[in-house]
Amino acid sequence: MESYKIGFRASAEKELRKLPSVELARLIERISGLAENPRPPGSHKLSGEKKYRLRQGDYRIIYSVDDDGKSVLIVKIGHRRDIYR
Repeated sequence: MESYKIGFRASAEKELRKLPSVELARLIERISGLAENPRPPGSHKLSGEKKYRLRQGDYRIIYSVDDDGKSVLIVKIGHRRDIYR
């Protein structure tokens, strides 16, 4: 299976830089796993949108998948209390 390319929106990169280093390492590992499997167990499609949600502790990763272009775009990263606002 061909791996997917992972891209970040500028706002998602900014949010990633603000995170605590302990959480950052876990999130980076989880995001890099999306290159092999963009819809891993535990990911959920958001209703009414063409985006997915992935949980990592108290943080959420919102991303979209382009199967034709073999790419994953990280749209938003944040704490669960703030991510859906």
